[in-house]
Amino acid sequence: MPVHDFRFPGESEEYRRQRDELLRAEIDLRRQLEAVAERTRALPPGGAVPTDYQFDEWGADQGAHRRVTLSELFGDKDTLFLYSFMVVPKEQGLPFVGPCPSCTSIIDGIDGALPHITQRISFAVAANAPIERFHEHGVSRGWRHARLLSTAGTTYNRDYGAEDENGNQWPLATVFARRPDGIHHFWSCELWFATREEGQDPRHVDFMWPVWTVFDRTPDGRGMTWGPELDYG
Repeated sequence: MPVHDFRFPGESEEYRRQRDELLRAEIDLRRQLEAVAERTRALPPGGAVPTDYQFDEWGADQGAHRRVTLSELFGDKDTLFLYSFMVVPKEQGLPFVGPCPSCTSIIDGIDGALPHITQRISFAVAANAPIERFHEHGVSRGWRHARLLSTAGTTYNRDYGAEDENGNQWPLATVFARRPDGIHHFWSCELWFATREEGQDPRHVDFMWPVWTVFDRTPDGRGMTWGPELDYG
């Protein structure tokens, strides 16, 4: 039975049959996404934050930076979304050194949405790199809204899974919640740590990265060879 009555110009009966099968799968996925979101909202408080981490933040005055604590990042909100941005050291042995092209692509896309996002929650981007270097990268990308922090000199990245014992950097999204009894970890994108099925990336930050969801709707899909770059010139 057809899912709906609308038809596109020139489509065949076979196309419509297979598209309706796909559409039913999309409807099932929509239900599953909401079910997962509901279970996320129902999580009990996670572990209390072990210390009020002090980060470097680029200040409003040119050439200045200041220290800001994790608790201060909440402002007047009770939820803080903190994205761990990879600035890769040479010793990590990846094909690139310095600001991660994939992390850059993510923040390129989300920066413009932040005036909307920060109506409800606080949001910041943190990297284990000198704040001057991270700020310079943000300026080069034209970021206007992302709050940039340096975690250098803190244990934050290691404590919350964005850095391993060898100093290798990893991208991770983490949510903290402020409650009457203090600040608690609420959620992190733990798909990063889970076993990956053959042929799949971890997809742990795809929810904030529209590039892949756009490609997934095209004939060639996301493919296995293309990746973001810092410069397409």
